[in-house]
Amino acid sequence: MRRSANPVVALLLSAAFPLTARAQDPGQVEIRAERLADGVFVLFGQGGNIGLSVGSDGAFLIDDQYAPLTARILEAVRGLTPEPVRFVFNTHWHGDHTGGNENLGRAGVLIVAHDNVRRRMSVEQVLARVGRPVDTAAASPPAALPVVTFSEEVTFHLNGDELHAFHVANAHTDTDAIVHFRRANVVHMGDTYFKERFPFIDTASGGSIDGLIAAVGQALAVMDADTRVIPGHGTVGTREDLRAYRDALKTMRDRVARSKAEGATLQEVLAARPASDFARAWGQTEAAEQSFVETIWVSLGTR
Repeated sequence: MRRSANPVVALLLSAAFPLTARAQDPGQVEIRAERLADGVFVLFGQGGNIGLSVGSDGAFLIDDQYAPLTARILEAVRGLTPEPVRFVFNTHWHGDHTGGNENLGRAGVLIVAHDNVRRRMSVEQVLARVGRPVDTAAASPPAALPVVTFSEEVTFHLNGDELHAFHVANAHTDTDAIVHFRRANVVHMGDTYFKERFPFIDTASGGSIDGLIAAVGQALAVMDADTRVIPGHGTVGTREDLRAYRDALKTMRDRVARSKAEGATLQEVLAARPASDFARAWGQTEAAEQSFVETIWVSLGTR
């Protein structure tokens, strides 16, 4: 991605959500693994959280962060399995989840994603916050593009598990997929879940508040009380953590929608601070709070 021409906007965006943060010094980034179940891990580094399945069938990655981190990510994988990485699955198109695609694709790893991921990565994209362009992403080279794509769902049968991936429409973007490790009882949410922080909804890429709420509901439907939940950003959570997040999204959405229906202007809604309780609970700044409220407003359109 190329940075916004406005350095102040770029700085605020990097603070508000990690999507636009670059791996400035990859040598200082630690790739840390946390075991969630037999053969299933989450890798934390810089960028979106990585899911990992290991076993005799090979390694399966969900997302791959930034290109400068590929060697460190592969080193972490080798510490968990002697088998090679065979697949990388992209939960959506953003660069902090797909930045390693080209490196892995050139190494022969099969890249899989929703149809819209390949479509968006094939041409220049505009990244927007609350309807305003703030960054652009150049078209990706052929080696970075998904080789296998799907429209609704796909299941991988490997390492003694079934990894069921399903598309959720117009949520964080129009490219999102959630991955359910059926045996291990782990769900990778991609950026449909930002744990204990305001999410980023990329309205320029088809994201919407209603779609995001619906996506979380679809994920909750495949979970039980013991499910481990990998967010796109943040620490591993539980079904109840995700349910609380969904309820918070609904509450904030309904507050904004009610005020909008009553004829309030955006400035009046912002002044009323309909998300201040969640900003306090999540330790978020007022700037992040106001930005998300404006995102909801834009996402609700002219209703």
